[in-house]
Amino acid sequence: MPAGVEIEFDLGAPMRDGTVLFADVYRPHDRGALPVLLARTPYGKQALPAVLDPVGIARRGYIVVLQDVRGRNKSEGDWCPLAHEGPDGHDSVRWAARLPGSSGSVGLLGGSYLGNAQWMAAANSPPELKVLTPSVTWCDPHDGLWTRGGATELGLGLYWSLLQGPDFLARKHVDDPGQRTARIRALVDDLDTLAQRGYWELPAVPSPVIARHHVPDLGHERFRAAPDTAEGTRVAGHHQRIHLPSLHIGGWYDVFCQGVLDNYTAMAAAGQPAKLVMGPWEHTTNYAGAVGEVDFGTAASGALLDLNTSLAALRFDWLDRWLKPDTPRPDDEAPVKIFVMGANRWRDEESWPPARSVETPFYLHAEGVLSKDGPRADEKAAHYSYDPADPVPTHGGAVLMASGYPAGPRDQLRIEARPDVLVYTSEPLAEDLEVTGRITLLLHAATDASSTDWVARLCDVDTHGKSLNIADGIIRTYGIPGTAVEHRIDLWSTSAVFRAGHRLRVHITSSSFPRWDRNLNTGRDQSTTMRTARQTVFHDAARPTRILLPVTPAT
Repeated sequence: MPAGVEIEFDLGAPMRDGTVLFADVYRPHDRGALPVLLARTPYGKQALPAVLDPVGIARRGYIVVLQDVRGRNKSEGDWCPLAHEGPDGHDSVRWAARLPGSSGSVGLLGGSYLGNAQWMAAANSPPELKVLTPSVTWCDPHDGLWTRGGATELGLGLYWSLLQGPDFLARKHVDDPGQRTARIRALVDDLDTLAQRGYWELPAVPSPVIARHHVPDLGHERFRAAPDTAEGTRVAGHHQRIHLPSLHIGGWYDVFCQGVLDNYTAMAAAGQPAKLVMGPWEHTTNYAGAVGEVDFGTAASGALLDLNTSLAALRFDWLDRWLKPDTPRPDDEAPVKIFVMGANRWRDEESWPPARSVETPFYLHAEGVLSKDGPRADEKAAHYSYDPADPVPTHGGAVLMASGYPAGPRDQLRIEARPDVLVYTSEPLAEDLEVTGRITLLLHAATDASSTDWVARLCDVDTHGKSLNIADGIIRTYGIPGTAVEHRIDLWSTSAVFRAGHRLRVHITSSSFPRWDRNLNTGRDQSTTMRTARQTVFHDAARPTRILLPVTPAT
């Protein structure tokens, strides 16, 4: 047992329906009444110490509770991802507040699924809950978790669902070791071959892979059958009733980048104390300074944040402020800290997005030109064919997917060489250009299909021609074939400086697979047949396709 800390394993917390959830509790010796920090996980409470360091937290004067959520590992009940975290979170907070040695005040810990579990508990208003610290988690499940722009988040959803399968199957076949081993081995085989096989199976939803193993999916299949289930995991629309301070941590290449920003801005708008930290990170690299093909420097890492603190220290400062009455609350610190990529420096801001950012259009022109100049009346349209049997592969970005699809900034040369990707490039910049805020592309386009997808991507091209992806987005469209329509594509947000001599580049295409499921161009979402679509992008004066960049002047 660690010096000064005692650990109780498998303490049972009864929920309102009688189901018992089990937790490990870490207490410092002889410290009097202490606040409680609770983390609720589907990934196994025994795995959390490697991530959260409960012994170290306990030594700082907290009781730490690591709990398996319903239906996972030691806890009772049936596993249904995201379905019970609101009421179970409420009941677990109330239980934790009554533990021996507790002061009666509780804070919540964790990111991703654990971060959403924080929000769902808070939305159910347990009176003992005093502070939130959600990181890398979503705001609306239909903006990055289950779908985005109407397309299914296939890369994330299928990978995550299968990854949770072994524990589910082990519990289901606990009395038949032979069957248990065979079922888990078959599932792991499908998990290991997702890139070659599982992602390609049709229909995308409901997935043949999920059906084959009878494991619960992340939620996008469940939502199709019962749309009301989205409320069990949606934070959007609930911020006004959450009267708690919140610390938000996210990354520009995180799969839930925009969700973190949306949660922060909503809480700040609601008048609640809120702080935001956004680094150059992706979802699973533990806040490292090197992401994708770019090393942003030592100061970019969460372990040595801006060379004078760390994410752990910021989190403890925030928790101490709201859970320990004698902790001072400084009123002069900026609420927003962002890492500006390209400049590779941290900067404090008073708001997100910065109020001084100016939405600036860059127009797409015939012959692959991108510029601030508006298009001529006679500029010709561009055409390409989108074949869902040969989709544009996902290469980097804000993703969390199976092996073979790493996240972050990556050279897009092989993507840009494809005939089904339109590429528009600016002249070399005469001076540095900072883009900080949310990016939108207004696309004037037509298709000969009744339904198709449009994908837009912004890249930074250096003086050697290396083209690194900065942000992207997708929209799934339905309409009358051959009709020109303006589509608004949300590329989410970033903070990046395009250096003098670099060029801006925009891609227009119709797929990024398997990140997003393929539109089969038939108008039937659950179809297994596909057709090739003929795509047209306009850039004349009457139909000006343009990207709107939040250009931020130097301070």
